[in-house]
This record gives sequence, structure tokens and C-alpha cells, in this order.
Amino acid sequence: MNYDLTDEQKMIFKMIREFAEEEVAPGAEQRDRDKKFPVEVFKKLGDLGMMGLPFSEEYGGGGADTVSFAIVVEELSRACGSTGITYSAHISLGGAPINMFGTEEQKQKYLVPICSGESLGAFGLTEPNAGSDAGGTETTAVKDGNEWVINGSKCFITNSSYAKHLALTAVTDRNDAEKEITAFIAHTEDPGFQIIDNYEKMGLHASNTTELVLEDVRVPDENMLGKKGYGFRQFLITLDGGRIGIGAMGVGIAQAAYEKALAYANERKQFGRSLSKFQAIQFKLADMAMKIELARTMVYKAAWLKDQGRKFSKEASMAKLYASEICMEVCDQAVQIHGGYGYMRDYQVERYFRDGKLLEIGEGTSEVQRMVIAREIGC
Repeated sequence: MNYDLTDEQKMIFKMIREFAEEEVAPGAEQRDRDKKFPVEVFKKLGDLGMMGLPFSEEYGGGGADTVSFAIVVEELSRACGSTGITYSAHISLGGAPINMFGTEEQKQKYLVPICSGESLGAFGLTEPNAGSDAGGTETTAVKDGNEWVINGSKCFITNSSYAKHLALTAVTDRNDAEKEITAFIAHTEDPGFQIIDNYEKMGLHASNTTELVLEDVRVPDENMLGKKGYGFRQFLITLDGGRIGIGAMGVGIAQAAYEKALAYANERKQFGRSLSKFQAIQFKLADMAMKIELARTMVYKAAWLKDQGRKFSKEASMAKLYASEICMEVCDQAVQIHGGYGYMRDYQVERYFRDGKLLEIGEGTSEVQRMVIAREIGC
């Protein structure tokens, strides 16, 4: 068993660490205040060839592995959670379904612009009445000649304001209570396709989260993604990969909060000595460091299994669940170590706390992850 990164992974780590510290971190706090999407950051990531990192070079991707993807998500999230989730969703929710289930023609038409960064990747799954119960999808697609007419709405969709096209799920047939769900690729500028960007969020203010409303949106039959009726299975597979990204986000945000807390504890003096000399604070920091390292190891294991072509659903759920929960714990303790200053925006740890909460909810809540794990272990 070898825990060392490969030479390629080390190179990617070095490049993205420098990029995140020089190009992403300096403006993160202001973007959070202004709720400004980091357009320029993603243009530069495109110039670096990072926007299609794990996809084949044939489509303009980087041909890298899932461990490399996790490294990039962690480092971007360490600098700015909004940038991290945008990148993670772009790859794992936007590009991955087309890469896994698309025809050659669909890949050339839709994956290539995702790899170049010309279009950000997005995925229309969640609906107002179909969150954890994604099988409760109510959006419909009705066949009309050689087209499908789609009606319905999606909510909490990441990146869609900057996506020229996205994959979405719709009900194509019903058999009593059973629904046949199919995936389609839709153009966001098609007639009847409306993107509403007016959510007021707790955190991740610089990321793009929207509602989609589809009224008689016509999609050609050739834009069906994968097989008819296989949409439900396809998005479960897609979410398995996405959970590795969310786990990496949790590690990155937790790492940032821990580093701030450690620096503050070494600088701040109370009762004549630095906070880091008090055993109570030392134990907090030791627990934070340990849990971050365990979460990172779990994320890497899930990514490695995926790269080996082995089953990784259980490990991805474990990584996502553990990393998201220790992220909130670490951020909470970082605020506590900062005391009153931790409650103030100037010290940034309150931003990490706000940003980290979504990770216990998005791409399957913690409760859903426990259901997945229980199923995988035979309960």
C-alpha cells in the first residue's frame, strides 16, 4: 500500500496550490460580501487546462485521475468554498454524466465546451418536491414526433447561469406509482427555458445557485442522454462521483479553518501566554488535525477505487458523510478558538462555518448517506 502521490499528482498539487493562493484566496472575502461569481478565476483555470481535468484528451480534457480531481477541489475550497463547489459541480455533475453516458456525437458537441471552460457544467436533478427523494421527480417529457416537450421546474441548481447546456431528468412514462425517468441534454437558451437567480443563501455567496423553469421546452430525440428509462440509475452513478468532490470540499474548508485557528492560537495571548500553550486549546487543535487527515485519507481511497474501476459507492458516501461532518465540527471549533473575533467577518472563520454547512445537505444529506452505507453493508 503506497500513500505517496504520483509525480503527476504532485505537479497538479503544486500548480493548483500556487494558483489558489495567488489568484483565488485574495478576493474570496470580497466576493463573498458582494456575492460576485468568480468569472475571471474560471477563465484562468480554463487557460491552465484544468476545466476538463479528469476527462479524455480526445475531448480537450487533461486525462488525469479522480485523485487529482479531489486534490484540485480541496485546494480551491481551502481558498474559497464558492470556487470549490463551482469547480466540483462543473466536473462531477456537469461533465461526468455526458462523459459516462453520452454518445460520441454528444461528447463532441457538449463535453468539449465543458472541458475548455466555454460552458460551465450543470445538472438539473433536484426539484421543489424531489430532494432526498429524487425518485419523486415531477418534471415531464412527452414525445412529439422526433422531439420531447419538457415541462417542470428544478431548484438549487449550481452553475446554470453560466451553462450553455445541461443534463436534466424528466418522467417519460408512468406505470401506476412507478415512474420511468430519463435524462436529456437541454440548451439553456432554448425557448421556454428560464433561469431564475434570486436565492438568498446562508453561505457560498459567490457560487451560482438557481431555479430552472421549463415551459414546453423542445429537445430533439438525439439529445436523450443514455437509454430511455435509465435516468434514475444514471444520476445515482453520477452522485457517487460527485460525493468524492463534496468530501474534498469538506477537507479543504476544514483545512483552511484549522490553519486560521492554529495561527491565531499561536499569536493570541491570554493570562500571559499564547492560547496554544493551554492544554484545552491544544486538544482542540490536535483533534482538528487528526480528523482532517482521516477525512482526506477516506476521500483519496474513494477516488482511488473509482480510478481502479472498482465499486466505490459505500466509500464515496463514507467520505462525503465524514468529511462534511468533521468540516462543520472543525469550523465550529475554529470560531470557538477565535472567541468573539471568530464571530466577526474580518477573521474569515465565520465564512468557513457558513460555507461548510451545505456539505451536510448537498448531493445527498447526511441522513441519506447513512441510508446508502446501511444498504451497502447489507442492512
